[in-house]
Amino acid sequence: MTTAPTAGAPSAEGLLLRPFRADDAPALIDIHRDPVLRRYVRNRVTGPDEAARWLETEDRGRREGGRYSFAVLEEGVLVGQVVLKRGAPGSAGSEVGYWTAAAARGRGVAPRALAALTAWAAEAFAADGLVRLDLFHEGDNAASCRVAEKAGYPFEALVPAAPPRYPLDGHWHSRPAGGAGAFGTAG
Repeated sequence: MTTAPTAGAPSAEGLLLRPFRADDAPALIDIHRDPVLRRYVRNRVTGPDEAARWLETEDRGRREGGRYSFAVLEEGVLVGQVVLKRGAPGSAGSEVGYWTAAAARGRGVAPRALAALTAWAAEAFAADGLVRLDLFHEGDNAASCRVAEKAGYPFEALVPAAPPRYPLDGHWHSRPAGGAGAFGTAG
């Protein structure tokens, strides 16, 4: 378990980031009907039982200190998720991830939410040894490359495919931590 963060939740202009709640289940089910989202996410939510399991997994991750998942809302509507996957206490690196609902794509929601999560993570886990944040996505996902670059995560290297879970080569993006000032903001 990692040290519990002292900062409450990330903050992004025009967006509300907060932990997921049980009443997010219907929106999650609706968002996961999108074939593009289903193409790139591993855990699909297709009904109430899966939504309940997904929400419990996200909540358990927060309680155990290894996964900090935030619902991204715009004008009160769920439009995405950002998540910090924190390693063992004192580990130098963590992984970030995100998805965006189809209706919110192309409007800068993902880069703003990811930049907010990045700044939050730098502040919340600086004392726990966080020095690097990594972002991975499938190599054919050009939109994720654009989000990563806009949020300050430059491309580092190709990651070889590992079927069946990762059938295609992937991209690795990374950026240093070192305090909120080291992260900048998304454009």
